[in-house]
Amino acid sequence: MALGVAGADAILLIAYAERYRTTKGMSVIDAAWEAGCARLRPLLMVVIGMIVAMLPLAIGMGGGGEQAAPLGRAVIGGLLAATFTTMFILPLIYAVVQRGAPAYSPSLDPDDPTSKYYEPKATT
Repeated sequence: MALGVAGADAILLIAYAERYRTTKGMSVIDAAWEAGCARLRPLLMVVIGMIVAMLPLAIGMGGGGEQAAPLGRAVIGGLLAATFTTMFILPLIYAVVQRGAPAYSPSLDPDDPTSKYYEPKATT
């Protein structure tokens, strides 16, 4: 569960950073910062909601709760670690990897004249 949330948040963070970098012409560092700022509130809302939902399981409430409590604690710890990694480590990795990448998005459309896959249509 924690990996699913972390993966979705990471994909959204990188997608936002790429959008800022390619469409607004930002530097890689600025794009990573802006993406982190834009995604912070939604990410925290999801994580806090899941942690609050996992608290009864982590405390061990209900019948047989002492057996399921370690699972709840592991999910809460995983969510906290994944959130930290997504917000602090992932933008750094993105900035290092994308440092030399061009600031445009190449087209894969064969009908786009700027694409390297462009195939002119024969006129009859």
